[in-house]
Amino acid sequence: MKVAVVGATGLVGTKMLQVLAERNFPVTELLPVASAKSVGKEITYKGKQYKIVSMDDAISQKPDIALFSAGGSTSLEDAPRFAAVGTTVVDNSSAWRMDPTKKLVVPEVNADVLTAEDKIIANPNCSTIQMVVALKPLHDAYKIKRIVVSTYQSVTGTGVKAVDQLMNERAGIDGPKAYPYKIDLNVIPQIDVFQDNGYTKEEMKMIKETQKIMGDDSIRVTATTVRIPVMGGHSESVNIEFEKDFDIEEVKALLAKSPGIIVTDDIANLKYPMPLDAHEKDEVFVGRIRRDETQANTLNCWIVSDNLRKGAATNAVQIAEYLVAKNLVGVPAEA
Repeated sequence: MKVAVVGATGLVGTKMLQVLAERNFPVTELLPVASAKSVGKEITYKGKQYKIVSMDDAISQKPDIALFSAGGSTSLEDAPRFAAVGTTVVDNSSAWRMDPTKKLVVPEVNADVLTAEDKIIANPNCSTIQMVVALKPLHDAYKIKRIVVSTYQSVTGTGVKAVDQLMNERAGIDGPKAYPYKIDLNVIPQIDVFQDNGYTKEEMKMIKETQKIMGDDSIRVTATTVRIPVMGGHSESVNIEFEKDFDIEEVKALLAKSPGIIVTDDIANLKYPMPLDAHEKDEVFVGRIRRDETQANTLNCWIVSDNLRKGAATNAVQIAEYLVAKNLVGVPAEA
């Protein structure tokens, strides 16, 4: 399988290469793509050196799959060019997510919507991915009416510049800023730009994407997204109102047997999910599972996942794995 990774030198692109290698994706030819200034430089994949190629060069080689993590404007311009030569694009930006002609996919939730005709597939927002993985089995069992979510998001979600800002502040170094405020020893209740309704773009992504992925516009979602000075993963406090009542032990059992979820909920021994535990793991961790005693049929839980892995790179690779498994893209050359 000929695979292009677009944005190969960024935080998510680097993680995509790592995840492809770890999961032994059937890469027979790798085309790392980055900005013009990086062309000709080398990256390492599975112990071998690969030269970074230009977008035009990669498109001319007609890869089977292109994993994109290069920003929305690049995706809008170049994903259709790959699609035009028969490449299936899995795009990590927000460019195509709410396009009604494009599928928005989390494999544990809705991979079955994919067909061979889908040439541009959208990878959802990191905070949405981990939430819907945890909520899909509960929605199937009890039907979700309303979700109230507050997020505690890692600086890695912003990129290298934000990681550098945090580490510089911690070391007392004055350097470039990714945020308008200090992030160390602080939290910033703004992720992305504000919209006319007072919500941020990130909050509106969670609202709209959840409905699209779950295939249910009746689910009401309200979100507050917050940047915190941690690495390793995003955390979410989620309050879910269902149509039907539930049993707490049944909820835990249902989550524990669902794909991609690890229940960490042992308050007697102070066991609950934390970003440190989720770092470099692909699963979504769920804990602090308890009934909301102020409202009928309502549950509280705490959801944590590595935003660069399941929240971005791993989810994209899992989509690619599904496409290969179902013969929805070209088969490897040696097959």
